[in-house]
Amino acid sequence: MLLGIDIGTTGTKALVIDRAGNAIASATEEYPLYTPRPLWSEQNPEDWWQACQRAVERVLATPGLKAKDIKGVGLTGQMHGLVLLDRNGAVLRPAILWNDQRTGLQCAEITERAGGLKRLLELTGNAVLPGFTAPKIVWVRENEPEIYAQVEHVLLPKDYIRYRLTGEYATEVSDASGTSLFDVAHRRWSTEMAGLLDIPMSWLPTCTESEVVSGRITAEAARLTGLRAGTPVAGGGGDQAAQAVGSGIVRPGIISVTSGTSGVVFAYADHYSPEPQGRVHVFCHAVPGAWHAMGVMLSAGGAFRWFRDALGHPEKTVAALAGADPYDFLTQEAAAAPAGSEGLLFLPYLTGERTPYPDPNARGAFVGLTLRHGKPHMVRAVLEGVSYGLRDSLELIKGLGVPIEQVRASGGGARSPLWRQIQADVFNTELVLINITEGAAFCAALLAGVGAGEFKNVQEAVSSAIRVVSYTAPEPQAAATYERLYPVYRSLYGSLKPAFDALS
Repeated sequence: MLLGIDIGTTGTKALVIDRAGNAIASATEEYPLYTPRPLWSEQNPEDWWQACQRAVERVLATPGLKAKDIKGVGLTGQMHGLVLLDRNGAVLRPAILWNDQRTGLQCAEITERAGGLKRLLELTGNAVLPGFTAPKIVWVRENEPEIYAQVEHVLLPKDYIRYRLTGEYATEVSDASGTSLFDVAHRRWSTEMAGLLDIPMSWLPTCTESEVVSGRITAEAARLTGLRAGTPVAGGGGDQAAQAVGSGIVRPGIISVTSGTSGVVFAYADHYSPEPQGRVHVFCHAVPGAWHAMGVMLSAGGAFRWFRDALGHPEKTVAALAGADPYDFLTQEAAAAPAGSEGLLFLPYLTGERTPYPDPNARGAFVGLTLRHGKPHMVRAVLEGVSYGLRDSLELIKGLGVPIEQVRASGGGARSPLWRQIQADVFNTELVLINITEGAAFCAALLAGVGAGEFKNVQEAVSSAIRVVSYTAPEPQAAATYERLYPVYRSLYGSLKPAFDALS
């Protein structure tokens, strides 16, 4: 058996699979997210650790499953988050998360220090964005000097859990790629970037490939979780690289589109090729010696969740009484509106945006409302707006010359037949679903299997477990409607940007 642990934004998931990829046990423990100021986003790392303990204890309580059955542990989780530790390994402040937008000024400062975007792309392969880790470090230095003076270690969210499990300060290449401190081309920390920002190299964890064993479960962690002391813990992967491996994106031509809290379009690359304007992320893949191109929108499923919580109270009430999912009621309403929502468009920039507009000031908007529009149109416009946003990334990846043979859908949005159909129509490309629905935790478990010697490599692990189970073809009439509306959607950001900046 293999254990994958996913430190997500809403909760931690523990998943046990067997060597054939069958899910044996799963448990999720939730925790809060804090927004002490507008556009700030923080969590307490201790909440992650407590949730990890509970989730692992729950899966190990599965009848017939014993700690000695777990041959390896793999870690994944939300990327870019900043965890600051002192010399004793104690957390100094709440973690600043991937969707936090406070660091716009620091991003501009870092870009200037590096000598401009072109030089920054040469050093790290990517533009520096508010969600990334380095600008958060600079923000703490400039705004919380008493905290900064105590820093001895910088970790990413999943790697804090690694520290608690193994005592090791370590990370791996896919997660390190999103820090703006990593030389993605050469798969190592960038001493030049660290020097430009006056960040001590000693603060940065050891970095390995994703399948490499990074440590072993300590006696103390075994006592707290129920795992067996000495169990190997693999490097793992950032949630997007892990999600992609778990979707079988381990060779050229297969693209994944994930509609989770954020939205991600992910393409495998067997060579390093940064996007000239830095609009698409180019990171190290969790597959050794490979890279990936990735476009990220910050609010995908998160936009639908916002609508549910802000305007879906009737659906939530009925769902609670019926023991059903309120999203099902909302998508039923959306199905009553035609493709294109009769001219109603939704911009899903609820927490700023990353791809193709790296703009923390971007805002959400309904555009085109008339007296004719009702709630079904609004729900459908949200689903369509997110799909247009995902297409933005798909178009940029096409521009890199990446071949697209097949698009695989995953994440919470992929569970909705209506949303899958809308995505297929907006992309005008067939979407497929695979048999794996466990997400990033599944890949973390597979990587643990490679590290523990259960599989020869990542490709063997994937081929043993993943197959296509359904297809969604685009509907020509709906695809034609979206083809007419997509340029209108594309024009809205530029038209509204002055208003976004003024409102911010």
